[in-house]
Amino acid sequence: MSDSKDTNLSWGGRFSEPTDEFVARFTASVDFDQRMAMQDIQGSMAHAAMLSSVGVLSEDELQSIKTGLTEIVTDIENGTFQWSLALEDVHMNIEAALTSQIGVTGKKLHTGRSRNDQVATDIRLWLREEIDVIARELTRLQQGILQLAEKEADTIMPGFTHLQTAQPVTFGHHLMAWFEMLERDYSRLQDCRKRLNQSPLGAAALAGTTYPINRHMTAELLGFDGPTRNSLDSVSDRDFGIEFCAFASLLLIHLSRASEELVLWTSAQFNFIELPDRFCTGSSIMPQKKNPDVPELVRGKTGRVNGHLVALLMLMKSQPLAYNKDNQEDKEPLFDTADTVRDCLRAFADMVPAIEAKKDNMREAARRGFSTATDLADYLVRKGIAFRDSHEIVGKSVAYGIANNRDLSDMSLQELQQFSDVIGQDVFDVLTLEGSVAARNHIGGTAPEQVRQAIADAKERLAQRG
Repeated sequence: MSDSKDTNLSWGGRFSEPTDEFVARFTASVDFDQRMAMQDIQGSMAHAAMLSSVGVLSEDELQSIKTGLTEIVTDIENGTFQWSLALEDVHMNIEAALTSQIGVTGKKLHTGRSRNDQVATDIRLWLREEIDVIARELTRLQQGILQLAEKEADTIMPGFTHLQTAQPVTFGHHLMAWFEMLERDYSRLQDCRKRLNQSPLGAAALAGTTYPINRHMTAELLGFDGPTRNSLDSVSDRDFGIEFCAFASLLLIHLSRASEELVLWTSAQFNFIELPDRFCTGSSIMPQKKNPDVPELVRGKTGRVNGHLVALLMLMKSQPLAYNKDNQEDKEPLFDTADTVRDCLRAFADMVPAIEAKKDNMREAARRGFSTATDLADYLVRKGIAFRDSHEIVGKSVAYGIANNRDLSDMSLQELQQFSDVIGQDVFDVLTLEGSVAARNHIGGTAPEQVRQAIADAKERLAQRG
């Protein structure tokens, strides 16, 4: 029989030969899970304090463990910590280093816990920190949107359905639609954080432990709302990761929709906005090009994040209780999702307030395409004509305009009256772009007065976040 020192120190006693070299590489996770090192040490500090409080560790042993872990933190921060593939993961690397520093006391730290509840705790601690960073970046983007929306509350642009000119709106109103999308995303993120913030530490491998542990104490020390309620579920649950990726997928969908609009608006065909040069690149062959690379890349990264969500769903769909090695595959998609979301939000939060609206071009585009046709129909209804009849009257007037290359607001009163004799001089009050947007003066409407009120309400909501 081989000496057990040739096998993994955490479980080698039962094995008669060391792990195959390829299998060791194939099953190791330390290359990517070492980013949870600080959370692992944080959890170990709390676990050690709890073990001391229930008499499993002496005060001297507790202080020795704390000193050793603190030194490991310093080594990791300085880049001098030696990570070993043979030790499989972040947990065993840290435990081995601790034991090397303080001797047998380091081995006592694992009393009453398993790598199963340890990794479940680490992931929750790590993701909770990421969520808080992402929440701040999301808020910063919303603040940038409000800044631009307030500046452009009166700026008229065409509103679209089917990407065809529909009705005039204000640019500020359009931006506030982005804000509301992100407001829902923020709410989902906070819901995710609330469900995540339960401590699995103490669930051990799957059934709990025979030691007199105090799970409420470790939960409190780690800032959790409380301990999880079932040991089997505690070590096997990855719902919180899936829920975070679902949030991320919807957020990136929203950023992608905004990106598509920015790409369109910067094109020569629209020419609605100008993006600062620092968010664009040029062409290696066409010197005139200014490419909106930031929104294009955000749009592209949406597929990547959506793919991670599907990967995690498929990972969990057939797993029996409790922990399975499959769950090692949860980290890379989760890590990459968090990184991608954070970077996309930072790019947008920096870029959006710097957008310059080309107001004249927006207004001219809104003037074309008979965008006030619905206003004329509503005008006729107020004159006593049934809506279906007014719809037909306006349709004929638009056909006349197309044939004669004349917008409704460019037609004379006599031209308009050939379609209905109830049309009077006051019709031009509703056919102007300003009159059209101003008339929609209700909550959720595009009237500049309502846009400013929506911005004020949004600022108050953001202020309540603290």
